[in-house]
Amino acid sequence: MTAALPYIVAIQLVLTLVLAVLLFGLARQVGVLHERVAPMGAMSSDQGPAVGEQAPALSADSLDGARVAIGGPNGRGLSQLLLFVSPTCPVCKKLLPIARSFANAERLEMLLVGDGDLAEQRAMIRAFQLERVTYVSAPEVGMTYRVGKLPYAVLIDADGVIRAKGLVNSREHLESLVAAEETGFGTIQAYLAAKGIVAGEATRKPEELSPP
Repeated sequence: MTAALPYIVAIQLVLTLVLAVLLFGLARQVGVLHERVAPMGAMSSDQGPAVGEQAPALSADSLDGARVAIGGPNGRGLSQLLLFVSPTCPVCKKLLPIARSFANAERLEMLLVGDGDLAEQRAMIRAFQLERVTYVSAPEVGMTYRVGKLPYAVLIDADGVIRAKGLVNSREHLESLVAAEETGFGTIQAYLAAKGIVAGEATRKPEELSPP
């Protein structure tokens, strides 16, 4: 048994080295896949006011009875995030606390837009402690922006220009709106298309990119 001990140690050492090499190879492949996978952004709709256009200047009453300006230049220098939600939308309810945290972190002026039964909307506000967030029940706003599915977001800059829009169901989707604004592209999809990542591979160099 004692004579076999050096062989056992040698075999264990070889197995350990083999496992280390395999682990290194696996980590490298994960890194490669991470670079090739395109980020998931909010899926934009071609309907309604287009990205880059001046947002329609609207006004509506909040549930508190105050008149709220929607769109147009923001005198406080803040971008406005319109988030279209509904009490009957489970994804909306999941997104609400995430959106509130996101708006605070990004210093965005968030405006919730809903329609339907007022009692249900008020109950949703209480359930998610959104009393300090401006909420308007105005179906005409959704009709203006041609919102067909929820939750839907529109990002309007301080000058009243639509910078990004799309369906959102996660913080990553909300972040993609800000990323689209910062890069000068209307949507993450437009940014990726310009980079040539339509099929998962970049065909152009980053320095060749320019906003449309």
